[in-house]
Amino acid sequence: MKQLIYCSNPFGFDRAMLAGILVGARRNNARDDVTGALICRHDLYLQLIEGAAPAIDALYARILRDDRHSSVRLLLSDNVETRMFPEWSMLDDEMPSMAWSPAEVQAGAVEAAPASALREIFERIATIARERTTPVV
Repeated sequence: MKQLIYCSNPFGFDRAMLAGILVGARRNNARDDVTGALICRHDLYLQLIEGAAPAIDALYARILRDDRHSSVRLLLSDNVETRMFPEWSMLDDEMPSMAWSPAEVQAGAVEAAPASALREIFERIATIARERTTPVV
């Protein structure tokens, strides 16, 4: 199974756009057996997606063409044994401040973060979500 983490800059971000992204992602990811989580703020999209390699590669290719993103940067692409977000076709981070400040994002902290730090952020999100909610599929 493939796990991929990328970041990008939102283009025209607002709550309505986020809702549209999540509705489409949840529908398409459920169809394609893709799971993951999205950190979405006015200055950053940071997303982890996981599933069969062909499905992840196709999804990432669509993300690269999506005009709601600018400056898409691949941060991690790896094979994994188990999913980090098996319960969620696309979980959205309810506390995006858990990651980096806007100044840190602007200074390149996301791109400079080691794979372990990126995974740790998503592991915290998964843990908090499991403690708080019933999974959304």
